[in-house]
Amino acid sequence: MRYVFIGLVALTLVFMMTATVPAHHAIAAKFDPTKRVTLKGTVTLVDWANPHVHVFMNVPQGNAITNWAIELESPIDLQRSGWNRTTLKPGDGITVQGITARDGSKQAWGNSVFADNGGKRVFVVASASPRPAAQTARPTPRWPDGQPRLGALPGEHGYWGSPSATMLTQAGANVQADADGLLHNMTDVDKVAPFQRWGRELFELRQRTFLKDDPMYLYCKPPGGPRQFQLPYGVQFIEERDNKRIFVTIGSGNHNWRIIYLDDRPRKEDDKDFPTYYGRAIAHWFENESLVIDSRDFNEKFWFSNGGLPHTQQLQLTERISRPDFNTLQYEVDVYDPGAYTKVWSSDWILHWVQGEELPAYYCQDNRP
Repeated sequence: MRYVFIGLVALTLVFMMTATVPAHHAIAAKFDPTKRVTLKGTVTLVDWANPHVHVFMNVPQGNAITNWAIELESPIDLQRSGWNRTTLKPGDGITVQGITARDGSKQAWGNSVFADNGGKRVFVVASASPRPAAQTARPTPRWPDGQPRLGALPGEHGYWGSPSATMLTQAGANVQADADGLLHNMTDVDKVAPFQRWGRELFELRQRTFLKDDPMYLYCKPPGGPRQFQLPYGVQFIEERDNKRIFVTIGSGNHNWRIIYLDDRPRKEDDKDFPTYYGRAIAHWFENESLVIDSRDFNEKFWFSNGGLPHTQQLQLTERISRPDFNTLQYEVDVYDPGAYTKVWSSDWILHWVQGEELPAYYCQDNRP
């Protein structure tokens, strides 16, 4: 039996645009940091929706008035920082300092937005992915058979977020990258992974073009592989022990889910002929402490890591997930893909428990891109 579990993607609402461009993208993919602009005008619309809030404003330019779209962070990040859809209203005067769109359209990324009334700066985001507040140390929660609970205790809420790494790099590599996976230094390309030559060239191309071809942002493709554990809005585990399976719900991308089976099912010879975004994951518990997952049969239609690392249908992952204490999730992965890499390589990072909250209601694209 073949399983492809892809969540519903919200319909795209297009405002004042006819061309399709990336959704929740790396800023530099759409906007040119060298082209700075200051705009002063009047708010005409606040579009408070995923993936990015947009403020439209009329800007007098000579004898004409031009309508500009000012792009900001997601509504989730803005709400976390205390802002809402009524912070600005149509008719309010604002001054925007930002950078303009690479395609020359009347769009800008708002580095700063000031309300004329009082000169207050608005829509400031303290952190795009805040670390959870310090929590009281608690032991690992367990099921009656001693296995760790990967989800919330009965009557409680929470999810795993704030990953300590937001890009997949081989163990021991000293590589710095931003939250989207863009390298701080392009000379670090060879440190990231043991690439085949074509894979290295493709990875470098994706980096040099600011990840503009990322299928998760262009087409809302699912974040298969380790990427689901690197994204800003976290994951939840729903353990169906009677059915011997675990749902991993993803709070970013297109807000869908993955299934991990623990029922000792055999692999079928024809599974590889029908590859999926999340692959087929068969798992077991090792010494009642670590969930060991064998994932394979991936398609090539997605990026399996932030930053644009390539993979082929030969990709196989051995993932190990453990919960050493209440507030920490340890994720480890071995990457085997002889089509893209010269050897097996490994990486690991941790995620933090966000107590008392559900996954943020983020979708790949609710509104205009």
